[in-house]
Amino acid sequence: MTCTHYNFPVPEEKMVRVITDTDLCNEADDPFAVVQALLSPKFDNVGVVAAHFGTRDPNGMQKSWQGLKDLTVLMQLTVPVLHGAPHALPDAATPVPSEGAKLIIREAMKEDTRPLFVLLLGPLTDLASAYLQEPRIAGRLTAIWIGGAPYPVGGPEFNLGNDVNAVNVVFGSTMPVWQVPKNVYEMMPVSMAELEYRVRPQGAVGRYLFDQLVAYSQTPESRASAFRTGESWVLGDNPAPGLLLYEHRFQFDWVPA
Repeated sequence: MTCTHYNFPVPEEKMVRVITDTDLCNEADDPFAVVQALLSPKFDNVGVVAAHFGTRDPNGMQKSWQGLKDLTVLMQLTVPVLHGAPHALPDAATPVPSEGAKLIIREAMKEDTRPLFVLLLGPLTDLASAYLQEPRIAGRLTAIWIGGAPYPVGGPEFNLGNDVNAVNVVFGSTMPVWQVPKNVYEMMPVSMAELEYRVRPQGAVGRYLFDQLVAYSQTPESRASAFRTGESWVLGDNPAPGLLLYEHRFQFDWVPA
């Protein structure tokens, strides 16, 4: 699915295939990144996959799946919405089969000159499961992962902690991974006043994005967090699609995992 609501064409040679894997209902920033990806005319969105969000909610993946279904209906877009793994890998050798992992394998093994990118806004479970089932995908896609603690020391981080085994599988492979660690994705703060001014007036989708953020900001978990200021938010998942839209406007280092 490619969004065609614009008055300009994207040259075919600039197009990329994209799968977005997201724990959508875990936090309020995921929907912003998903909407950005689905609205990009550069992306052929071949599917969106619902991810779990760890042990904090055993129904997390299903909630994310329903959230993705509701969002795509609201956007009036036809894009496959697939179930991912309902939980983390039990160990570093056993995949958790899912529709999402099958999609990753199918797209990676397809003969298509357009590059395939898998945007991972949560745990790496579905990508790791796909690799364990079909290791040949390693040379046929690029993963962009929002997760991990700052280099070079590392440490605990939410998306990493939700499936450490999956991280070990992916980083132990030859798969290229563009990692956006915590100290980088936290550089995406925006005031809620600006979001209300610029995003909420943009139709039903704009209202949804802003209102769900406000609702989440009022939950006991958010109110108790020392990280939350009450007047701003970090759209930490948006670097995933952003890296593909502005690929010459960032700095990176290629290092062995």
